[in-house]
Amino acid sequence: MKKEAEFYLGIMSGTSLDGIDVALVDLTSTPVLIASHFQPYPAEWVEALLDLHASGPNELHRAQLMSNRLANAYATATLNLLQSSVILPHQVRAIGCHGQTVRHQPAQGYTLQLNNGALLAELTGITVVSDLRARDIAAGGQGAPLVPAFHDRVMRHPDIHRAILNIGGIANLTDLDPNRLTTGFDTGPGNLLLDAWIAKHRGQPYDAHGAWANSGKILPGLLQSLLAEPYFSAAPPKSTGRDRFNPQWLERHLRGDEAPADVQATLLALTADSIAAAVRRDCTGTEELYLCGGGAHNTALVARLRTALPECRIQKTDVLGLGADWVEAVAFAWLAQQALHLQPGNLPAVTGARHPCILGAIYPA
Repeated sequence: MKKEAEFYLGIMSGTSLDGIDVALVDLTSTPVLIASHFQPYPAEWVEALLDLHASGPNELHRAQLMSNRLANAYATATLNLLQSSVILPHQVRAIGCHGQTVRHQPAQGYTLQLNNGALLAELTGITVVSDLRARDIAAGGQGAPLVPAFHDRVMRHPDIHRAILNIGGIANLTDLDPNRLTTGFDTGPGNLLLDAWIAKHRGQPYDAHGAWANSGKILPGLLQSLLAEPYFSAAPPKSTGRDRFNPQWLERHLRGDEAPADVQATLLALTADSIAAAVRRDCTGTEELYLCGGGAHNTALVARLRTALPECRIQKTDVLGLGADWVEAVAFAWLAQQALHLQPGNLPAVTGARHPCILGAIYPA
């Protein structure tokens, strides 16, 4: 008898603050992406979310209101996707929703992703699994990155040493060495600083293909100063976010007379060089490096990675059957399935947790 399809939805809104990725996935066996949808954030939301990364007037009230706005936006994106794919809400087992990170402080015992899982379940009629990082932190882990467990399940090769590189606002690596346990960690800035700098100086949300960075020249002194950040040399497990890497962090390293295009070129080098150093140091022997996330489309960034890592075959995850833009959303659909099946969703070797954990708070439909 044919096994009934297991449809799940993954919702990802990441550090880049560009919008909402929704993936409809059949997780009956190997993940199959059925349909996908991107819904951009309203421009005024970006500033409101950035404001919530630091203390300010009435911030608890503002955070709760934003959580409700996000839940409504997640529901709209979900229902639009289902309508276009002719799948009914009752056919979906659960939504795995990451929420929008505004604080990530695992050393202080917490991480905070804005969302209202109960409201999302109410609006969609679908069970919701959210707050997926807190349980790992409770067990002494970083709560991040979580996607290496998914990479381990679906992208590992029995003989070839692979690494998966997600270049979102923050970049993270998964090391799939066939001879040892999977490891993974955040390498540092991905697109975050690049996007912030071009938004400030050119009013653009991102540097398409790295063209503006390519028009400038790398400032060696600035690059050396940025790479001296202790996070880069810290040993995994480790994770980071806007709490550490933000425009204020960059400003502390600037003299103030640099040409903006030169700073952009240097920030691109920072992202590429910090990733390359992490691959060489912590993923020794990597033969294949697969890219996903928005940064996978930055041709200037990928070119610098190829120059820095000539020993690696570098390609997008598309060649493995998952489009580079949708890997994280599919991963959160898989994490929802793990939760409903009462299976662990973390890898202690990645996050540093004391033991495997079932992740997420479940809001039944």
